[in-house]
Amino acid sequence: MKRALVPGTFDPITEGHLDIIRRAAQIFDEVVVGVAESPNKGPLFSHEERVELARQATADIKNVSVEPFTELLVEFAQRIDVSVVVKGLRAITDFEYEFQMTALNYELSNEIETLFIMAPPKFMFLSSSIVREIARLGGDVSQFVSPCVETALEQKFGLNSARG
Repeated sequence: MKRALVPGTFDPITEGHLDIIRRAAQIFDEVVVGVAESPNKGPLFSHEERVELARQATADIKNVSVEPFTELLVEFAQRIDVSVVVKGLRAITDFEYEFQMTALNYELSNEIETLFIMAPPKFMFLSSSIVREIARLGGDVSQFVSPCVETALEQKFGLNSARG
């Protein structure tokens, strides 16, 4: 059985993330979405909240599970017995960063392979930070996130639902 890991901070999980996760789930028998603690990024949502939102947003994908992690990515991958890490790429700036991270991860463990999946054009601009900023300013994020995430953002920022 081929298992893959889709890691990220997911603050919050977006439709772009979900696109990569769904596509990975078509390639692999099982996909683990690894939610990194990432305290240095100063996330809006707690680690537990991000894990729960990822679980809710991926609940309809039968071969996907969600797990939190706090260790190095390669250590987490080894612990859960995954040899392939799947990363989404939106633009050349993503590639430069992910290229460096892949090289570093390879130095830490050459048993872990990285597979890149290109974002479709409709998600190439989308990021969690953009979603947070739109929501913070009271904008409609419904096309960018799952309903559970939209609700969580509204609660976090004390906004009324944009949904009618």
